[in-house]
Amino acid sequence: MELRQVIEQRQSIRSFTNEPVELADIREMVRRAGLAPSIDNSQAWRFIAITNHELLNHMALAVSRSISELPVQDKDDANRSVLSRVEWFATFFRDAPAVIAVAMHQHECPLEKGTEVSHEDYSRMSNYPEIQSAGAAVQNILLTAVELGYGACWLSAPLIAKQELQQQLKLDFPWNLITMVAIGRSFNHPARPSKKSIEEIFEVIS
Repeated sequence: MELRQVIEQRQSIRSFTNEPVELADIREMVRRAGLAPSIDNSQAWRFIAITNHELLNHMALAVSRSISELPVQDKDDANRSVLSRVEWFATFFRDAPAVIAVAMHQHECPLEKGTEVSHEDYSRMSNYPEIQSAGAAVQNILLTAVELGYGACWLSAPLIAKQELQQQLKLDFPWNLITMVAIGRSFNHPARPSKKSIEEIFEVIS
C-alpha cells in the first residue's frame, strides 16, 4: 500500500472485532513509532502495549469514576446525556484487542543548560515539544496500523484519570503518561468524516 493510500484511508475506529492484534504487528507499530522525530533526538518515550482485558476494564472504570466526579451545573437530562456520551468516548478502549500507552520523560534541552530558564518555562515557550514528539510517534502508529489492516483511534479523554492510570501501568517518575492508542480489526466501516479542502487550510507567504 502506498503512503498516500495509507494516509487517505486512516480514520478513527472505535468499534473492534474480537480478533487479537498480533504481537509482531504491535512490535512493528512501536518500532516505527520509535523512528519518529523527537526534540533533540531525545527519543524520551516508552510504549506499553496492553492486551490484558481485565486491566483495560480497570482502567476504563477509573476513567468513569473521574468523569462522575466532575462538577455539573445542573443534573438535567441534557447534561446527563452529554456526560454519558463523553464517558463512552473516553472508555470504549476497554473493548479494544490492544491499547498502546505512550509515556514520555523530561528532556533537558541545551537552552536549559546554558541559561536560568526552567524546564517548565522552556516547555511553555516552545509549545511543549515533548508532547509534540509523542504526537509524531503516535501518527506513525496510526499509519502503520492501517497498512497492517487494523483500525485505530488516538485517545486523549482517558487522561482525565491520568494519576490512577499511571499507577495501574506502574509508571513512576520520571515517566509521564501522554496518550493512548486503541487498536484492532474494525468491526464495521463507518462513514469517513469530511475534511477541509486544501483551499481552506493552505496559504503561501512569498
